[in-house]
Amino acid sequence: MEIKESSYKGVNFCLRCSGRMNLVKDRENKLRSRCSKCGWNYYKNAVPAVACLVINEAKEILIIKRLVEPKPGFWALPSGYIEINQSPEEAAVDELQEETGIVGEVKEFLGYYDGTSPIYEKVLSLGFWLDIKGGHLEAGDDAGAAKFVPFSRLPKLAFDAHTFFVDKIRRKL
Repeated sequence: MEIKESSYKGVNFCLRCSGRMNLVKDRENKLRSRCSKCGWNYYKNAVPAVACLVINEAKEILIIKRLVEPKPGFWALPSGYIEINQSPEEAAVDELQEETGIVGEVKEFLGYYDGTSPIYEKVLSLGFWLDIKGGHLEAGDDAGAAKFVPFSRLPKLAFDAHTFFVDKIRRKL
């Protein structure tokens, strides 16, 4: 699949030297934004994110109500983008605690989902099943609410990736 010019909209100045960025084809004939001054390339890549699946003793799943874009007001799994200094597992544990107050430990990697994003174009979501190790349930960070719900009363989730991971957990249980 070819990269579109629109993917580089707003990429005008080099992050290294402030030179002007120009769209050029690289040696593999792929469109890139390259600095006219220092030659640095800006690569448009998928943004990595984590989604956390937590099941309590009553076999209910943990969800949060989103406060911020994308999709504020929708229910979702605790989730977030992986910071540059984190492993995916560390990001999952951090996001869970930040958004729900629950301290968790990764139990299992559930796989990945290759999806789109209205903000970052492309997101690669990594799903993790976590066990509860402590803390107490309380909405935090960018979550307006956090609660456990039975699978039978799970609302439509904000992201296809989250639905994908919930379906994987349902099959496992």
